Amino acid sequence: MSSPVLGYVDRAGPLHRLSGVSKLALALGVVIGAMIGFDVRYLAAVSLLSLVLWSLSRVRVRDLAVVLWLVAIFATLNNIGIFLFAPGYGTELFGTRHVLLDGPWRWNVTAEQLFYQLAVSLKYLAVLPSVLLFVATTRPPEFASSLARIGVPYRIAYAVSLALRYIPDVQREFRTISQAQQARGLDTSRAASLTARVRNLASVLMPLLLGTFDRIESVSAAMELRGFGRGRRRTWLVRTPLRAPDLVLIALAAVLVALPIVLLGVNDGRFWNPFD
Repeated sequence: MSSPVLGYVDRAGPLHRLSGVSKLALALGVVIGAMIGFDVRYLAAVSLLSLVLWSLSRVRVRDLAVVLWLVAIFATLNNIGIFLFAPGYGTELFGTRHVLLDGPWRWNVTAEQLFYQLAVSLKYLAVLPSVLLFVATTRPPEFASSLARIGVPYRIAYAVSLALRYIPDVQREFRTISQAQQARGLDTSRAASLTARVRNLASVLMPLLLGTFDRIESVSAAMELRGFGRGRRRTWLVRTPLRAPDLVLIALAAVLVALPIVLLGVNDGRFWNPFD
């Protein structure tokens, strides 16, 4: 079976041995820091850090290829949409105008607009690897216990864990149903035309949805019979203790949140203006 679309990648690496709490703290630190600031220097440094962590994790790009492709397509469409609907936002933001290429009507390519869209792209590059690494290097039970340890109600934490745990099962069932339908003459491969593939995929998605609802009902009944949710607290079988590398990661997360707050005062705003 191929790797799941989004889920735990069972491959020994230094990040796999760390506690889920420290990895969650780092992911939250990167996300919150990127939300606070738009300083390109900060975003570039965080992007480099995320890429270094990715190389250390031993998670391959093809393990999460589907998610990476979807995010890349969304980021590209987002940049195109920004330029089409607000081609002059960068000049308004930085207060200067350096035209690099004359375009039709109002679509002139300016250095300020490119710089602003570079910052937008760096946000994706900074946030995406750290969040995906947390999911890919943390087992679902450790994921749930990590959320509970930072104060998330255990019912919500367990629901998130179950969702991640069932992604590989849904993928496996989708492949089984698809192969069964192809054996009956419904072609969903690339050999068929796009319209035929879309039409034939409906014959795959319907039994997949019905099977998923069946599974949800079975799991809900089993949890209810075992009294899940009656207590205010619960214990966790998987709970990795915090060690020195985990404390370093948590400290790094705190720095990643504090630094953009400091830069707000240094830059007199969210953006660093190299054109001033």
